[in-house]
Amino acid sequence: MTLIAEHLNLVKTSEVSVVTAKALELERQGKSVVRLSAGEPDFPTPDHIKMACIKALCDNKTKYPAVIGLPELREAICLKLKRDNALDYKPAETIVCTGAKQVLYNAMTATLDPGDEAIMPAPYWMSYVGMVQLSRATPVIVPTRQENGFKMTAADLEKAITPKCRWLFLNSPSNPAGAVYSPEELKALAEVLRRHSQVWVISDDIYEYITYDEFKFTSLLNVAPDLKDRFLIVNGPSKTYSMTGWRVGYAAGPEELIKAMFKIQSQSTSGANHMAQWATVAALTGDHLFIARNNAEYAARRKLVVALSSEIPGLSSAPPQGAFFSLISCGAYLGKKAPDGTIVATDEQLVDYLLNGVGVATIPGAPFGMPGYFRVSFATSQQNIKTAFERIGEALGRLD
Repeated sequence: MTLIAEHLNLVKTSEVSVVTAKALELERQGKSVVRLSAGEPDFPTPDHIKMACIKALCDNKTKYPAVIGLPELREAICLKLKRDNALDYKPAETIVCTGAKQVLYNAMTATLDPGDEAIMPAPYWMSYVGMVQLSRATPVIVPTRQENGFKMTAADLEKAITPKCRWLFLNSPSNPAGAVYSPEELKALAEVLRRHSQVWVISDDIYEYITYDEFKFTSLLNVAPDLKDRFLIVNGPSKTYSMTGWRVGYAAGPEELIKAMFKIQSQSTSGANHMAQWATVAALTGDHLFIARNNAEYAARRKLVVALSSEIPGLSSAPPQGAFFSLISCGAYLGKKAPDGTIVATDEQLVDYLLNGVGVATIPGAPFGMPGYFRVSFATSQQNIKTAFERIGEALGRLD
């Protein structure tokens, strides 16, 4: 008899973790690898944030923090939501966790029962599926189309909702496609949600500051404030402030839900890193001028990725509207034969071929709900992007 819980068989290991492990092993063997796989800014954490952490350390703020989060940070979260999003929240309606990922996990564990459903438009961040499955609930996948900017329509949402549905995952700007919902598109989704009071909304806003051209982040609550009593905001400093390794995330939502998430956290990780919380206070309340500088560089990299991918016959991609990922269609290469005689039948096999063959780490589209695509991250230097696409073009040119 196996010790492992049966429902764990439904859950896959994160493909990002798998690819990263393979890339690290190749590098350990002395091979050159260009990583376009990680969703992690290559910019350093701003100095004023690092100094706040050092000060907290020197002030001996190294003991257990409050499980629900430092009062100063919860106040800073409310300040940020008012200042940047025109949303009113009280500290009692917030919680601080060990990364935004734990926020999502706590919320799913606190609210889902076996047989419940959670809707997510594809492509989706792959961990959404795993978290819902770990709660013994069912992910309901809503396909989207590249020509529609990889965004779910109101009609798509209406069709997917059943009486068992408890959550809608809304990620804008999105990982992996960089889709940004306009106010008009959000209003249409809100009209559907008003007809289904059992459906709550998780708004994953982690990439809110990273947008391009005329595309700007808008919260669903900005166009539908009446949905606030069944709305959970998920965010954190990891992407905007280059604080991925600091492991801080936060949520804002109805106090009853926050208390339930607190209960789970009190029995699992307890409070997030004490010094990192003080650093996050500095991030939310301090200088933000660096964001525009970083975004200008992201925009240049985005332009480069779109140009270089379009130069390779058989690849196609739409310019992402936000975040720092590009989802590239590679269906024209599936079913072809590699130089060693093996058939590259799936996007997963194509990604393995690129990594093992020419040392370029990307992420397959299938784990995001988009088979026939692969994701590249442009949170790396322009030189790395140029080198990677030179190698990708070379490798794809060898497929027969």
